[in-house]
Amino acid sequence: MDTTLRDGEQTSGVSFVPHEKLMIARLLLEDLKVDRVEVTSARVSEGEFEAVKMICDWAARRNLLHKVEVLGFVDGHTSVDWIQRTGCRVINLLCKGSLKHCTQQLKKTPAEHLADVIDVVHYADDQDITVNVYLEDWSNGIKDSPEYVFQLMDGLKDTSIKRFMLPDTLGILNPLQVIEYMRKMKKRYPHTHFDFHAHNDYDLAVSNVLAAVLSGVKGLHTTINGLGERAGNAPLASVQAILKDHFNAVTNIDESRLNDVSRVVESYSGIMIPANKPIVGENVFTQVAGVHADGDNKNSLYCNDLLPERFGRKREYALGKTSGKANIRKNLEDLGLQLDEDSMRKVTERIIELGDKKELVTQEDLPYIVSDVLKHGSIGEKVKLKSYFVNLAHGLKPMATLKIEINGKEYEESSGGDGQYDAFVRALRKIYKVTLGRKFPMLTNYAVTIPPGGRTDAFVQTLITWSYDEQVFRTRGLDADQTEAAIKATMKMLNLIEDEYEKNND
Repeated sequence: MDTTLRDGEQTSGVSFVPHEKLMIARLLLEDLKVDRVEVTSARVSEGEFEAVKMICDWAARRNLLHKVEVLGFVDGHTSVDWIQRTGCRVINLLCKGSLKHCTQQLKKTPAEHLADVIDVVHYADDQDITVNVYLEDWSNGIKDSPEYVFQLMDGLKDTSIKRFMLPDTLGILNPLQVIEYMRKMKKRYPHTHFDFHAHNDYDLAVSNVLAAVLSGVKGLHTTINGLGERAGNAPLASVQAILKDHFNAVTNIDESRLNDVSRVVESYSGIMIPANKPIVGENVFTQVAGVHADGDNKNSLYCNDLLPERFGRKREYALGKTSGKANIRKNLEDLGLQLDEDSMRKVTERIIELGDKKELVTQEDLPYIVSDVLKHGSIGEKVKLKSYFVNLAHGLKPMATLKIEINGKEYEESSGGDGQYDAFVRALRKIYKVTLGRKFPMLTNYAVTIPPGGRTDAFVQTLITWSYDEQVFRTRGLDADQTEAAIKATMKMLNLIEDEYEKNND
């Protein structure tokens, strides 16, 4: 079960609007093919009510409604009625799984709480709503007050409850404890369906999930990118990869969609994925050391089962001061460029020099570095920016006028936009689409970074992701001015697609 839309949204600063929730639910169920999604907590707001209603309307039309679940509370009929009105058919009922929570938070005896839970379960039965139960703070409960946990389970095991969901609510368990406590539950209730819900406070969420699987648990709770309260939940991508590769477990997850869905959630949540995050991080399929690239050339010596193609990605070879000729040759091959040994030596020296200055060198930079080092005319710029003017005045829409040269012929155009760079791109698009009748790449992501501690005159790096002819590629620009940096990245992009255009129209 994926709980990105419920527990994941409890990440500090994260709030999904209804259409984002619908999009994520669709991606999770249709693209990733998770078994269930928990989409919200009942009674949160009118906006949440509308979001759940939209998701349930969509799911019902695709026969997926039984896979949509909402967290509800032991509050008489209130949560069940709220869920019923949204069209949802499954409640995940939040009960107290530890004696402390029962007596100190609810101020009730175990018997009173059990009676309240059974009342909600019976009412949900009357409304034809399926009930799963969370034993909140179960990890502390089974550790400190197991008799309470067993009292609650004994009172509920013969009801209509479909799944008992056991959360490590405060992220206190380690894998050995998970095995010990989960086996106690399985031994005492061998025919009960248990889910395990991990939290990552000690960075043990994934390990604890795997320990739960080894102990016979039937369901797992994850989130995209590990979003969730405090340190978050177990990330779906990592859990899936480990289950498959280390335990030969079979799931319905479509691994090839993991990266794309992670990027959508990153965009909607505003929580950036660390570059070194397993499976979905920017750098996890990037070899840096030259010896690794050399080994990959020689029968994939530095590859493991985590092949990037599994996850809709490809292996990359970083360029910097540790790059050897093998790294650079790999990148040049991807670009269709070949160099003799002497030229390769000169280009390698230049990249190492740039790496020593901590400048970021990318594959897209390579043709320009080669051209700069070797003064090789054939790799010169086919698209040149001759001049441009952008203005920004308070109360007026930004305007851009530019003149570019494409294969020796000049073109000029003007346009307004929502910002200076937007105006610049709109003017470019006019030249390509209207004047030349050609396709223009779609900008799919735009990121700006400034070195830590940078002053107002510091260099700005702009990284732009483009989509063109079903290919996705990134270009970078570096300048003291953000707009200028973006324009530099754009000119790199135009030269790259010009090469593609010429290849395809030879």
